[in-house]
Amino acid sequence: MACEALNWVLKRHFKEERPREMHGKGYGMPSSHAQFVAFFSVTLTLFLLLRHVPHPTETHTPFSFAGRFALSLLALASAAAVAVSRIYLSYHTQKQVLVGCACGAAFALVWFAFTTYLRRAGWIDWALGTWLFRAFRVRDLVIQEDLVDSGWARWEDRHKRQDFRYQGKKTR
Repeated sequence: MACEALNWVLKRHFKEERPREMHGKGYGMPSSHAQFVAFFSVTLTLFLLLRHVPHPTETHTPFSFAGRFALSLLALASAAAVAVSRIYLSYHTQKQVLVGCACGAAFALVWFAFTTYLRRAGWIDWALGTWLFRAFRVRDLVIQEDLVDSGWARWEDRHKRQDFRYQGKKTR
């Protein structure tokens, strides 16, 4: 949301029109689509390569570093495809898209550095311990828990118990 708010402010600051072929409303500088996909793909890349520490379990083997690197490249290539499409479809000029990508990537770097600082300084743990976060059961699942694996393990355990009960009824 902060990246989107930044885009709103920048559009009103630059007040640059969209290409003449485009009949849409609103300013074109910077491209909000290019800014968002750059922010998302750079944030995902930083997370996968620098912050995420996958732990293998009985039911899940996480991606290797090479797999996470490939996924990062796919995210960046997808962002580039969206950015190029904005020019191809005449929604934005090349300059508007490049500025959008630069703003999105820069904001991703700032956001990643800021959240890294909050985590290392203990502010995230402090906030999670407050009554408000505890009341809403907010947890930090970024590093410690794989939601997919956790859900799968619970389902598998429940499924085994049902099978056991079914087997017990069958032998009686």
